[in-house]
Amino acid sequence: MREAHPVERAVGMAHYVSDAPGVGGRLREAPEDFRVTEVEAFDAEPLDADAGAYPNVLARVTLRGWDTNDFASDLSDRLGISRERVSWAGTKDKHAVTTQLFSVGKGDPEELRAVEIRDAEVELLGRTGRPVLFGDLAGNAFEITVCGVDEPEHADATTADLVAFASGGDTREPAAETDADEPATVGVPNYFGQQRFGSKRPVTHEVGLEILRGNWKGAVLAYVGNPAEREPESTQEARRYVQETEDWAGALDRLPKRLGFERSMCHRLVERRDRLGSEDGDLGDEDYRAALEAVPSNLQRLFVNAAQSYAFNRMLSERLERGLPFHEPVAGDVVCFADPDAPEGVALPDTDRTQRVTEDRVRTVRRHCERGRAFVTAPLVGTETDLADGEVGEIEREVLDELDLDPGDFDLPGEFESTGTRRAILVRTDLSVDRAAPDRDGDDASDALTFEFTLPKGSYATVVLREYLKRDPDDL
Repeated sequence: MREAHPVERAVGMAHYVSDAPGVGGRLREAPEDFRVTEVEAFDAEPLDADAGAYPNVLARVTLRGWDTNDFASDLSDRLGISRERVSWAGTKDKHAVTTQLFSVGKGDPEELRAVEIRDAEVELLGRTGRPVLFGDLAGNAFEITVCGVDEPEHADATTADLVAFASGGDTREPAAETDADEPATVGVPNYFGQQRFGSKRPVTHEVGLEILRGNWKGAVLAYVGNPAEREPESTQEARRYVQETEDWAGALDRLPKRLGFERSMCHRLVERRDRLGSEDGDLGDEDYRAALEAVPSNLQRLFVNAAQSYAFNRMLSERLERGLPFHEPVAGDVVCFADPDAPEGVALPDTDRTQRVTEDRVRTVRRHCERGRAFVTAPLVGTETDLADGEVGEIEREVLDELDLDPGDFDLPGEFESTGTRRAILVRTDLSVDRAAPDRDGDDASDALTFEFTLPKGSYATVVLREYLKRDPDDL
């Protein structure tokens, strides 16, 4: 195993499982280089179905260079409706071409057809009884072109290493040859990718950890202060000022306007201090918690989710270091079973159906995993989490002890509370690498590689690609 870049290690991704050198290259030189198409798992009635029983109009939308939230806001503005009536199955990256499901509550198909939005193609699919919700998809199909590749010849060796990892082979042994013209079944640890924590400034998990420790002030400082070297110097200076002075009014004069969430927290603290009528402020836990609640509810949840994700990544890295398998269980593991209703071609874990693997059941459960019927899991810790047994349970407890966390810490007010769940530790996919990348605007694309693969929902394309590129995420 190769050691990961420091910024990846900072979010718990300690290693690459492939020993092969990286091909180098860059992602997203143009939106067309990163294409994502949802694997849909949501059916609709015909458009002429009863609007009373099926009030939501379902659409398949292809976007170029659009943030999902921004498109939903633009669409609702053009239709003259509340933003809350527009919903979607999955949030996608702005720097991409994405095809995804949206629904419009009490929508008029003719009005939707008449809407013209730049870089957006809308295909009406029918009517539904309820809106499409986050998670109403089975997975995502990716077609990703990596430009500026330095050493494309290393792609085959990486693929061979990942094929071995998918089936429990030893990646330290000479890799078997793979047919470059055929998709290969590869596997990688199902890490949470860099974007879960902040690509330029990975701090969301640090905020979440402080929340879980009951240090509300520390959580605010971790988000508003805590400068990162990758930020502009002026932003770093503003954050250092916050860290050193805790002058929230002064912070508003210094923080850039684009840091809207940080400024919202500062505004809330200034309001609370002024209400107290004290020069010092005498702010307490309740005030700092109120500042964190000044940001949108999805960001509040993300703080705790990122802390869960960080602990999960740490557990996977420790499992790698101990040489424990990912493709099959050992005694003490907890597995979940495959979703029988998943669309063909997507192996979708059902984390509501789990089983603890005892010594006398190891062989049986291993056969289920070999056939794609079960998946080894690790916890996204919450109040209802039962940790594993044996060596795996030892890993889980050691990581939580090092982070000073306990399942009971997730019993928190409002959006910060989490009951927890489990997540598969290995993600497999049939992957192909095309060296004949298409030309773009007449430019030579001979230094590009195009990757095609499909992942279940919740898994990250960048976690697959990092094994091939092996570059600092900030340089991508």
